[in-house]
Amino acid sequence: MSVSEAAQAAPRRRSVRPLAAVLTIVAVLLLLFGVPWWTLVVAGARWPAAVVVVGTVVFAGALAAFPALMYLGHGRRHRDWAARAGDTILGAIWVVFVWAVLGNVLRVALVLADVADPARSRIVAAATVGVSLLLLLWGYAEAMRVPRVRRVDVVMPRLGAGLDGVRVVLLTDTHYGPINRARWSAGVVAAVNELDADIVCHTGDIADGTVSERLEQAAPLGDVRARLARTYVTGNHEYLGEAQGWLDHMRELGWEPLHNRHIVVERAGSRLVVAGVDDATAASSGRPGHHADHAAALSDADPDLPVLLLAHQPKQVDAAVAHGVDLQISGHTHGGQIWPFHYLVRVDQPTVQGLSRHGERTQLYTSRGTGFWGPPFRVFAPSEITVLTLRAA
Repeated sequence: MSVSEAAQAAPRRRSVRPLAAVLTIVAVLLLLFGVPWWTLVVAGARWPAAVVVVGTVVFAGALAAFPALMYLGHGRRHRDWAARAGDTILGAIWVVFVWAVLGNVLRVALVLADVADPARSRIVAAATVGVSLLLLLWGYAEAMRVPRVRRVDVVMPRLGAGLDGVRVVLLTDTHYGPINRARWSAGVVAAVNELDADIVCHTGDIADGTVSERLEQAAPLGDVRARLARTYVTGNHEYLGEAQGWLDHMRELGWEPLHNRHIVVERAGSRLVVAGVDDATAASSGRPGHHADHAAALSDADPDLPVLLLAHQPKQVDAAVAHGVDLQISGHTHGGQIWPFHYLVRVDQPTVQGLSRHGERTQLYTSRGTGFWGPPFRVFAPSEITVLTLRAA
């Protein structure tokens, strides 16, 4: 290919990419809404005509409204009412889609059992609707509750005896957002303050929106108590809003923003480096001075001291291994939030939740998250406030 031909081909490739992205989104939406519509309304149930019409109008209306609501809610206009509606539709259709697919597995079993239509399709439709409604009600209650406390012991061989038993409380992915959860936030802080924490960490995705928009929901964080330190790093959602604004606001609330830097805490003669790096998406956000920089975060730290690293995404653990970190704590995954989404999360991240080992020295703890993003549901992925008790070898 000549230089001129290559120059002409490059714009064509660039113009095809947006079209491919749009077509992919359209295909996914048609699948998400189409499979439940076919399973519940059309497939062999022989509902009365009025039921078919109403069902079709409901699914078609939700499909048509969904993109507009998401654009209004999560685009530049930032309309919270639209975000609430769009997010709820997203969560509901995901659950119904999953159980419609599983309902069609039931259809095969009914075929083998010689159950004929319309009874077969009506059984599948009833099972799909019944299970979906139960899971959505339960999932909403799980999402809106103050998280349960999850306790994990972590052995850190380089930890000094004076810090044996130090309690690190981890909050992450609070996602203060379109649903005003100021009372929930106060409840989370009350639960944290009952845990007798030495260090409290927030590993990002603090909010969806600006500081001024989520000020009331974030305010209780100023009341968090910790004997040694309260530390915070940015998540990817800060870079959809105002990352520097949240760093500044957390400092105003008395927290230590670990913007590619570290502090050293000490107890009974033993010391621990507590470091933090920006989220993995910071470099592509276009915000000057924001990028994950492990070398800067650990600059001038005593190499003989153990390191606790705050990094929002579990996949940042490779850099943690390269820099000799003892324990990285992360969030981001939400444990999948709505089953079986964790299988998709696992494609992008090395872990979905819990404690794991990486390399000879580094351990990683991934929280399922304190809050939720978007759809106000948690299905088979409960939220958590984590107490990590560090143990010396």
